[in-house]
Amino acid sequence: MIAIVDYGVGNLRSVQKALESLGQQAAVTSDRTVLDAADGVILPGVGAFGDAMASLRRLGLEGALKENAKSGKPLLGICLGMQLLFSVSEEHGQHVGLGLIPGHVRRLHGDFKIPHVGWNSLRLVRRSPLTTGLDGGEMAYFVHSYYVEPMDGGVLVATTDYFRDLPAIVSRDNVHGMQFHPEKSAAAGLHLLGNFAALCAPGVRV
Repeated sequence: MIAIVDYGVGNLRSVQKALESLGQQAAVTSDRTVLDAADGVILPGVGAFGDAMASLRRLGLEGALKENAKSGKPLLGICLGMQLLFSVSEEHGQHVGLGLIPGHVRRLHGDFKIPHVGWNSLRLVRRSPLTTGLDGGEMAYFVHSYYVEPMDGGVLVATTDYFRDLPAIVSRDNVHGMQFHPEKSAAAGLHLLGNFAALCAPGVRV
């Protein structure tokens, strides 16, 4: 079973439905007991970084996420959820994140449309179990005004070009992130979610 963390943000049911369409059992929950019993955890998210972290702390989920990640259990952050995996965000001040991947969350700046909303192609930087079966060039649906800046470029799995090279998929051991919404990214997105679900199969650790 894959647990989808409910901390008062949207997009939970669409992620759940996408997993169920793949034949996966998925539970939307804010119960730490359910998180601990799950084979994998997905942290989705829309909204502001600081508010999201405050909700996680209020619900007692910050420590639960860190301990589940430390145990080796696969964890996937989606959109804001990916940004929350990092150390610090500059969104509306400075806010401390989960710190599971060292790095910062920065605001997009430039003479172009912000937020970045729409379909962009993925460029694979390195191979990962998360991208098995993809060749690069697949389209994914993005909605964001901030981007991650990892301290270690080795965590990059895929980037996208939006007036500059932006991280699209990151992985550090069992902790993964997608800046786009795989549940809204048609066949490629479902394929990526299926690959994550495969990592969550009992006995599988990559």
